[in-house]
Amino acid sequence: MPDVDYELPTLAPSGHGDDDDDLIVELFRHTHGPRHRLRDDIALNRKGEIVQRGGFTLFLRDAAIIVVIALVISVIIKTFFLRPFYIPSASMHNTLIEEDRVLVNQLVPDLVPLNRGDVIVFQDPGGWLPAAQPEEKQPVQAVVDGFLEGIGLKPEDAHSHLVKRVIGMPGDHVACCNAYGQIVINDVPIREPYIVTDSRDRASGETFDVTVPEDSVWVMGDNRFNSQDSRAHQDLPTKGFVPYENIVGQAFMINWPMNRIGFIDNYSGVFAAVPSRRP
Repeated sequence: MPDVDYELPTLAPSGHGDDDDDLIVELFRHTHGPRHRLRDDIALNRKGEIVQRGGFTLFLRDAAIIVVIALVISVIIKTFFLRPFYIPSASMHNTLIEEDRVLVNQLVPDLVPLNRGDVIVFQDPGGWLPAAQPEEKQPVQAVVDGFLEGIGLKPEDAHSHLVKRVIGMPGDHVACCNAYGQIVINDVPIREPYIVTDSRDRASGETFDVTVPEDSVWVMGDNRFNSQDSRAHQDLPTKGFVPYENIVGQAFMINWPMNRIGFIDNYSGVFAAVPSRRP
Protein backbone atom coordinates (compact mmCIF):
# COMPACT_ATOMS: atom_id res chain seq x y z
CA MET A 1 0.00 0.00 0.00
CA PRO A 2 1.69 3.29 -1.10
CA ASP A 3 2.43 5.98 1.43
CA VAL A 4 0.70 8.93 -0.19
CA ASP A 5 1.33 11.18 2.80
CA TYR A 6 5.03 10.45 3.13
CA GLU A 7 7.57 12.68 1.44
CA LEU A 8 11.31 12.59 1.99
CA PRO A 9 12.86 15.91 2.98
CA THR A 10 14.85 17.66 0.30
CA LEU A 11 18.56 17.85 0.95
CA ALA A 12 19.87 21.38 1.06
CA PRO A 13 23.09 22.33 -0.76
CA SER A 14 26.20 21.95 1.32
CA GLY A 15 27.52 24.93 3.13
CA HIS A 16 24.17 26.19 4.44
CA GLY A 17 24.27 25.75 8.19
CA ASP A 18 20.66 26.80 8.84
CA ASP A 19 19.34 24.43 6.16
CA ASP A 20 21.31 21.59 7.78
CA ASP A 21 19.47 22.23 11.05
CA ASP A 22 16.13 22.23 9.23
CA LEU A 23 17.01 18.88 7.68
CA ILE A 24 17.64 17.33 11.10
CA VAL A 25 14.30 18.61 12.38
CA GLU A 26 12.51 17.34 9.26
CA LEU A 27 14.08 13.88 9.55
CA PHE A 28 13.09 13.66 13.22
CA ARG A 29 9.51 14.59 12.38
CA HIS A 30 9.24 11.93 9.68
CA THR A 31 10.87 9.27 11.86
CA HIS A 32 8.87 9.87 15.07
CA GLY A 33 5.66 11.33 13.72
CA PRO A 34 2.13 9.97 14.27
CA ARG A 35 2.28 7.68 11.23
CA HIS A 36 4.75 5.40 13.06
CA ARG A 37 2.58 4.80 16.12
CA LEU A 38 1.51 1.22 16.89
CA ARG A 39 -2.14 0.67 16.05
CA ASP A 40 -4.13 -1.79 18.18
CA ASP A 41 -7.38 -1.45 16.26
CA ILE A 42 -6.19 -3.55 13.28
CA ALA A 43 -4.55 -6.95 12.87
CA LEU A 44 -3.50 -9.47 10.20
CA ASN A 45 -5.65 -12.52 9.56
CA ARG A 46 -4.28 -15.89 8.47
CA LYS A 47 -4.25 -14.77 4.86
CA GLY A 48 -2.10 -11.78 5.64
CA GLU A 49 -4.95 -9.35 5.11
CA ILE A 50 -5.46 -6.29 7.26
CA VAL A 51 -8.68 -6.61 9.24
CA GLN A 52 -10.40 -4.49 11.88
CA ARG A 53 -10.23 -5.81 15.42
CA GLY A 54 -13.52 -6.34 17.26
CA GLY A 55 -13.60 -3.83 20.13
CA PHE A 56 -16.05 -5.70 22.38
CA THR A 57 -14.44 -9.09 21.71
CA LEU A 58 -11.04 -7.64 22.54
CA PHE A 59 -12.46 -6.20 25.78
CA LEU A 60 -13.94 -9.57 26.80
CA ARG A 61 -10.66 -11.34 26.10
CA ASP A 62 -8.65 -8.85 28.14
CA ALA A 63 -11.20 -8.96 30.98
CA ALA A 64 -11.07 -12.78 31.08
CA ILE A 65 -7.26 -12.71 31.23
CA ILE A 66 -7.34 -10.23 34.11
CA VAL A 67 -9.87 -12.34 36.04
CA VAL A 68 -7.84 -15.53 35.57
CA ILE A 69 -4.63 -13.82 36.70
CA ALA A 70 -6.41 -12.38 39.76
CA LEU A 71 -7.78 -15.83 40.71
CA VAL A 72 -4.39 -17.46 40.34
CA ILE A 73 -2.77 -14.78 42.51
CA SER A 74 -5.54 -15.18 45.13
CA VAL A 75 -5.04 -18.95 45.30
CA ILE A 76 -1.26 -18.55 45.65
CA ILE A 77 -1.65 -15.97 48.43
CA LYS A 78 -4.21 -18.11 50.28
CA THR A 79 -2.13 -21.28 49.92
CA PHE A 80 1.26 -19.95 50.93
CA PHE A 81 0.95 -16.55 52.60
CA LEU A 82 -2.35 -15.36 54.10
CA ARG A 83 -5.44 -17.26 55.20
CA PRO A 84 -8.68 -15.86 56.61
CA PHE A 85 -10.46 -17.36 59.62
CA TYR A 86 -13.41 -16.34 61.75
CA ILE A 87 -13.62 -16.49 65.54
CA PRO A 88 -16.46 -18.76 66.76
CA SER A 89 -16.05 -18.56 70.54
CA ALA A 90 -15.41 -16.24 73.50
CA SER A 91 -12.11 -17.79 74.62
CA MET A 92 -10.01 -14.85 73.38
CA HIS A 93 -12.04 -11.97 74.84
CA ASN A 94 -11.36 -9.10 74.73
CA THR A 95 -8.65 -9.35 72.10
CA LEU A 96 -10.95 -11.26 69.73
CA ILE A 97 -14.71 -11.63 69.96
CA GLU A 98 -17.24 -13.86 68.27
CA GLU A 99 -17.61 -13.38 64.51
CA ASP A 100 -14.36 -11.44 64.17
CA ARG A 101 -12.55 -12.21 60.92
CA VAL A 102 -8.78 -12.48 61.20
CA LEU A 103 -5.92 -12.76 58.73
CA VAL A 104 -3.31 -15.41 59.46
CA ASN A 105 0.32 -15.17 58.35
CA GLN A 106 1.19 -18.69 57.21
CA LEU A 107 4.92 -17.93 57.04
CA VAL A 108 4.92 -18.32 60.84
CA PRO A 109 6.60 -20.44 62.19
CA ASP A 110 8.31 -22.07 59.19
CA LEU A 111 9.96 -18.94 57.75
CA VAL A 112 9.14 -16.24 60.31
CA PRO A 113 10.03 -16.95 63.97
CA LEU A 114 7.26 -17.55 66.49
CA ASN A 115 7.38 -15.48 69.70
CA ARG A 116 5.77 -15.51 73.11
CA GLY A 117 2.59 -13.46 73.02
CA ASP A 118 1.78 -14.26 69.38
CA VAL A 119 -1.84 -15.18 68.73
CA ILE A 120 -1.86 -18.32 66.62
CA VAL A 121 -4.36 -20.45 64.74
CA PHE A 122 -3.68 -24.18 64.91
CA GLN A 123 -5.27 -27.47 64.00
CA ASP A 124 -6.72 -29.54 66.80
CA PRO A 125 -3.79 -31.69 68.09
CA GLY A 126 -6.36 -34.35 68.96
CA GLY A 127 -9.18 -34.33 71.49
CA TRP A 128 -9.36 -30.57 72.05
CA LEU A 129 -12.59 -30.11 70.11
CA PRO A 130 -15.75 -32.23 70.08
CA ALA A 131 -16.57 -34.00 66.84
CA ALA A 132 -18.44 -31.51 64.67
CA GLN A 133 -21.23 -32.50 62.35
CA PRO A 134 -20.73 -31.06 58.87
CA GLU A 135 -23.13 -28.24 58.09
CA GLU A 136 -25.77 -29.17 55.56
CA LYS A 137 -25.79 -26.85 52.55
CA GLN A 138 -27.65 -26.69 49.31
CA PRO A 139 -25.46 -27.93 46.41
CA VAL A 140 -25.18 -24.47 44.84
CA GLN A 141 -24.25 -22.85 48.16
CA ALA A 142 -21.68 -25.58 48.87
CA VAL A 143 -20.03 -25.00 45.48
CA VAL A 144 -20.00 -21.22 45.91
CA ASP A 145 -18.66 -21.42 49.48
CA GLY A 146 -15.98 -23.90 48.45
CA PHE A 147 -14.91 -21.65 45.57
CA LEU A 148 -14.76 -18.52 47.74
CA GLU A 149 -12.84 -20.35 50.47
CA GLY A 150 -10.46 -21.75 47.88
CA ILE A 151 -9.47 -18.31 46.62
CA GLY A 152 -9.41 -16.77 50.11
CA LEU A 153 -12.44 -14.49 49.83
CA LYS A 154 -14.42 -16.30 52.53
CA PRO A 155 -13.11 -17.36 55.95
CA GLU A 156 -12.91 -21.10 56.36
CA ASP A 157 -15.06 -22.97 58.84
CA ALA A 158 -13.14 -23.21 62.13
CA HIS A 159 -14.56 -26.58 63.18
CA SER A 160 -11.08 -28.16 63.39
CA HIS A 161 -9.02 -25.08 64.27
CA LEU A 162 -8.43 -23.10 67.45
CA VAL A 163 -6.99 -19.68 68.24
CA LYS A 164 -4.96 -19.01 71.40
CA ARG A 165 -2.01 -16.94 72.62
CA VAL A 166 1.48 -18.44 72.90
CA ILE A 167 2.68 -18.30 76.51
CA GLY A 168 5.48 -20.88 76.59
CA MET A 169 8.09 -21.58 73.91
CA PRO A 170 10.20 -24.75 73.58
CA GLY A 171 12.30 -25.21 76.72
CA ASP A 172 10.29 -22.75 78.84
CA HIS A 173 9.34 -23.63 82.38
CA VAL A 174 5.81 -22.22 82.83
CA ALA A 175 4.05 -22.27 86.20
CA CYS A 176 1.01 -20.68 87.82
CA CYS A 177 0.46 -19.05 90.04
CA ASN A 178 2.78 -17.10 92.33
CA ALA A 179 1.59 -15.28 95.45
CA TYR A 180 0.28 -12.44 93.30
CA GLY A 181 -1.72 -14.72 90.98
CA GLN A 182 0.76 -14.27 88.12
CA ILE A 183 2.16 -16.76 85.62
CA VAL A 184 5.89 -17.35 86.01
CA ILE A 185 8.06 -18.18 82.96
CA ASN A 186 11.64 -19.29 83.58
CA ASP A 187 11.44 -17.82 87.11
CA VAL A 188 10.23 -14.44 85.80
CA PRO A 189 6.65 -13.39 86.71
CA ILE A 190 4.72 -11.62 83.97
CA ARG A 191 1.93 -9.08 84.16
CA GLU A 192 -0.66 -9.65 81.42
CA PRO A 193 -2.78 -6.60 80.56
CA TYR A 194 -4.68 -8.42 77.80
CA ILE A 195 -6.42 -11.09 79.91
CA VAL A 196 -9.88 -11.30 81.43
CA THR A 197 -9.49 -12.46 85.04
CA ASP A 198 -11.74 -13.31 87.95
CA SER A 199 -12.57 -11.15 90.94
CA ARG A 200 -9.26 -12.11 92.56
CA ASP A 201 -7.30 -10.96 89.50
CA ARG A 202 -5.64 -14.34 89.02
CA ALA A 203 -4.06 -15.29 85.70
CA SER A 204 -5.54 -18.79 85.97
CA GLY A 205 -8.08 -20.64 88.03
CA GLU A 206 -6.00 -23.82 87.69
CA THR A 207 -2.48 -24.37 88.93
CA PHE A 208 0.08 -25.94 86.61
CA ASP A 209 3.82 -26.48 86.37
CA VAL A 210 5.12 -27.59 82.98
CA THR A 211 8.23 -27.56 80.81
CA VAL A 212 7.53 -27.09 77.11
CA PRO A 213 9.09 -29.82 74.95
CA GLU A 214 10.97 -29.26 71.71
CA ASP A 215 8.97 -28.09 68.67
CA SER A 216 5.88 -27.35 70.78
CA VAL A 217 4.23 -24.41 72.53
CA TRP A 218 2.04 -23.85 75.56
CA VAL A 219 -1.04 -21.78 74.68
CA MET A 220 -3.76 -20.04 76.67
CA GLY A 221 -6.85 -18.04 75.83
CA ASP A 222 -7.02 -14.41 76.93
CA ASN A 223 -10.40 -15.06 78.55
CA ARG A 224 -8.70 -17.17 81.22
CA PHE A 225 -11.82 -18.39 82.99
CA ASN A 226 -13.63 -19.29 79.78
CA SER A 227 -10.97 -21.00 77.67
CA GLN A 228 -10.30 -24.68 77.09
CA ASP A 229 -6.60 -24.35 76.30
CA SER A 230 -3.37 -26.17 77.19
CA ARG A 231 -4.37 -26.31 80.86
CA ALA A 232 -7.48 -28.38 80.11
CA HIS A 233 -5.77 -31.00 77.94
CA GLN A 234 -2.79 -32.18 79.95
CA ASP A 235 -4.25 -35.69 80.09
CA LEU A 236 -4.09 -36.10 76.30
CA PRO A 237 -1.14 -37.64 74.40
CA THR A 238 0.33 -34.19 73.62
CA LYS A 239 -0.05 -33.25 77.34
CA GLY A 240 -1.64 -29.93 76.44
CA PHE A 241 1.21 -28.76 74.21
CA VAL A 242 0.63 -27.75 70.59
CA PRO A 243 3.19 -29.22 68.16
CA TYR A 244 4.72 -26.82 65.65
CA GLU A 245 3.41 -29.00 62.82
CA ASN A 246 -0.17 -28.16 63.86
CA ILE A 247 0.34 -24.39 63.72
CA VAL A 248 -1.33 -22.78 60.71
CA GLY A 249 0.18 -19.35 61.38
CA GLN A 250 0.02 -16.13 63.37
CA ALA A 251 -3.22 -14.16 63.50
CA PHE A 252 -1.91 -10.63 63.02
CA MET A 253 -4.94 -8.58 61.94
CA ILE A 254 -8.69 -8.27 62.40
CA ASN A 255 -10.09 -7.50 58.94
CA TRP A 256 -13.84 -7.57 59.75
CA PRO A 257 -16.13 -6.07 60.97
CA MET A 258 -15.25 -2.56 59.90
CA ASN A 259 -15.35 -1.07 63.39
CA ARG A 260 -12.80 -3.61 64.66
CA ILE A 261 -10.24 -3.54 61.86
CA GLY A 262 -6.74 -3.36 63.29
CA PHE A 263 -3.56 -5.24 64.08
CA ILE A 264 -3.43 -7.83 66.87
CA ASP A 265 -0.85 -6.94 69.51
CA ASN A 266 1.51 -9.67 70.72
CA TYR A 267 2.49 -7.60 73.78
CA SER A 268 6.18 -8.29 73.31
CA GLY A 269 6.98 -6.00 76.24
CA VAL A 270 5.23 -8.40 78.63
CA PHE A 271 7.80 -11.09 77.83
CA ALA A 272 10.85 -8.87 77.28
CA ALA A 273 12.52 -9.84 80.56
CA VAL A 274 11.90 -13.58 80.17
CA PRO A 275 15.11 -15.48 79.29
CA SER A 276 15.09 -18.26 76.72
CA ARG A 277 15.86 -21.84 77.65
CA ARG A 278 16.82 -24.70 75.39
CA PRO A 279 14.53 -27.74 75.54
